[in-house]
Amino acid sequence: MSSESNVKLTIALSNPDLDAEEQERETRNLLREIRDLDVESAELVGVTQTPPGSKAFGAFLLGVLQTEVSITNFKKLLGFLGDRLGNKSIELEVEANGKKLKVKASSREELTAALEAAQRFVAVG
Repeated sequence: MSSESNVKLTIALSNPDLDAEEQERETRNLLREIRDLDVESAELVGVTQTPPGSKAFGAFLLGVLQTEVSITNFKKLLGFLGDRLGNKSIELEVEANGKKLKVKASSREELTAALEAAQRFVAVG
């Protein structure tokens, strides 16, 4: 029996230069790319799960998606996010082993540090 559990990530993209429609298109493109990776699930976050202060677009939160991945594939997903989101403002919430870690980044350097923190967080779990 394996004791390996999955890691849940909530990814919130923030780009003040985009209007709501462009933000949604960017989020859906990222979602499609994440689904092409080896993840357990990936979906937009519905408005029923609205964090305080978020904006909704249609029935989904604007710029927010969730994915679940095995610990084995977690590092691969982090590498993808680092390559894909290097210079974008994002907020990541990582949930593993019953604990949560929230990190924010608005530059490639901050994102690299945030992804390294997320990886250590899951490894320690």
